[in-house]
Amino acid sequence: MRSMKQLVFILILTGLLGCTKEPALKVYSLDVPTVGTVHNSAYQSKSIKVIYPQSLKEQISQKMRFSYSSIDSGHYQNAQWSNTMSKLLQGTFIEVLEQSKLFKAVVSDTSTAKEDYRLESTIFTLNHSVRGTQSHAVMSIQFNLISVASGSIIQSKRFSYKEATPTTNAKGYVAATNRVVSKLSKDLVTWLQ
Repeated sequence: MRSMKQLVFILILTGLLGCTKEPALKVYSLDVPTVGTVHNSAYQSKSIKVIYPQSLKEQISQKMRFSYSSIDSGHYQNAQWSNTMSKLLQGTFIEVLEQSKLFKAVVSDTSTAKEDYRLESTIFTLNHSVRGTQSHAVMSIQFNLISVASGSIIQSKRFSYKEATPTTNAKGYVAATNRVVSKLSKDLVTWLQ
């Protein structure tokens, strides 16, 4: 009789647990923006290696970060990026530079090929900023173009963006982040010309 009660209890518990349903995890990625082809670039016979973007202030992962103040932040529980944001950005920069035809070859930092230039980047800010009713995708990133032959910085520039989100949730943050990455990509190609 006792084992029968235990069996009934387990069946009821299993049924109740099966009824609880958490929202599905949504996985988002970056759209690779289209940029125009650059003609007569000084780098068209050169190669560039795009280094994995680094972060100084916060850990950049697959988790989508939001903040309600400068000291209060968290991560979305039911939404994340398809890869670490550094990998998504690195892949985007490689594709954008290949599209632009600024360089003869564009490779990632895992390539064993010798390059003429390196593009290093440091992410200072990358999050969903929500302040009352205002909601923005915020990004600040610095690029250094380095000559491998001399080891010197050819040029350096920091780009900062704050783009309003259509909604205050993760989906709105992704839409605004894609607009930021599109602007950044065009600005990066223009800056490297």
